Amino acid sequence: MPATANPISAAPRVGANGWHLAALLGGNVALALGPWFVRLADTGPVSAAFWRLLLVLPAIAFLAWRETRGLPRPPRRLILLVLAAGAFFALDLAAWHIGIGLTKLGNATLLGNSGSLILMLWGLVALRRWPSGSEALAIGAAVAGAAILLGRSLEISFGTLAGDLFCLFAGLCYAFYLLPAQRARESLGQWQVLTLICLAGAPLLLAFALLLGEPVLPGNAGWWPVAGLAVSSQLIGQGLLVYSLKHFPPLVIGMALLTQPAIAAAVGWIAFDEVLAAPDIAGMVLVGAALVLVRAGRPGG
Repeated sequence: MPATANPISAAPRVGANGWHLAALLGGNVALALGPWFVRLADTGPVSAAFWRLLLVLPAIAFLAWRETRGLPRPPRRLILLVLAAGAFFALDLAAWHIGIGLTKLGNATLLGNSGSLILMLWGLVALRRWPSGSEALAIGAAVAGAAILLGRSLEISFGTLAGDLFCLFAGLCYAFYLLPAQRARESLGQWQVLTLICLAGAPLLLAFALLLGEPVLPGNAGWWPVAGLAVSSQLIGQGLLVYSLKHFPPLVIGMALLTQPAIAAAVGWIAFDEVLAAPDIAGMVLVGAALVLVRAGRPGG
C-alpha cells in the first residue's frame, strides 16, 4: 500500500498548536475523574456507564446537528465504522466500570489506558521508520513510568487482581475504539462522531446491565454522581479527546492517555486516602516527561 494511503496518517492531518495540546490534556484530566464518580454512584457499574452515554446524548446530538447543517450525509461505510467504534467503547466502559470497584483508582486508570501502548506501537508502524532520538527516549520513559505504576499496583495486594484484569481488557477495547474514531475524524465532526458512538454504545450497556441484574436507577446517592460522570467524562472528556484526535498522530495520543493515572492516583489519595508513595510519583513524572519529549521532537513542537 502506498504511504499516502495509510488509513491512519502518521502525521497530524491538521497542524497542531498549543490549543489542540491543551484540549488533548484537558480531555484526559476530565476523563481521569470518571472512576471517582463511578464509585460514588449507587447504580450498578455498567448502569453508570449507560447513564454516562444517555444523559448527555441530547446535548451532543444538538451540537452534531449544528455542526453538520447543510453538509451531505456521510458515507454509509464511515457511519458503520463509527458504530463499530461505539461497540468497542461500550465493552471498554462495561469492563472498566466493573474493574473500578475491584481495584485502586490509580490501577483502574493505568490499566484502563493500557491501550495507549497499542496506539504508541501503531504510531511507529504508521511512521514506517525507526523512531527518532527524542521519540525513543519518550517511549522508554513512558514504558518505564507505566511499569513502575503497574509494579506498585501488584505490590499492594493480589486482591486487586480481578479488578486489574477487567481494566486491562478495557484498555485493549479502548485502543480499538480510538483507532476507527481517529479515522472517522478525518471526515466527520467531533460531535457527529460522539453522537454515533453514544447511539451504538448506550443500548449495549443497558443490555449488559440488565443481563448482570444490576440496579439501573440511582438510589439514595441520587442522580448527581451519574450526571457528573456524564458531563465530565463524556461531554467534556470525550468531547475534547475526539476534537484533538485528528491533530495528533497515535504516538502522541497514546502518551497523552498515560497522564490519566497520575491524576486518578491523586484523586484516590485525596478522596479515598489511597497510598501515594515516592515510586508512584516517579512513575507519573516519567510519563509526563515522555509527553514533553515526544512533543518537543515534532517539527514546530
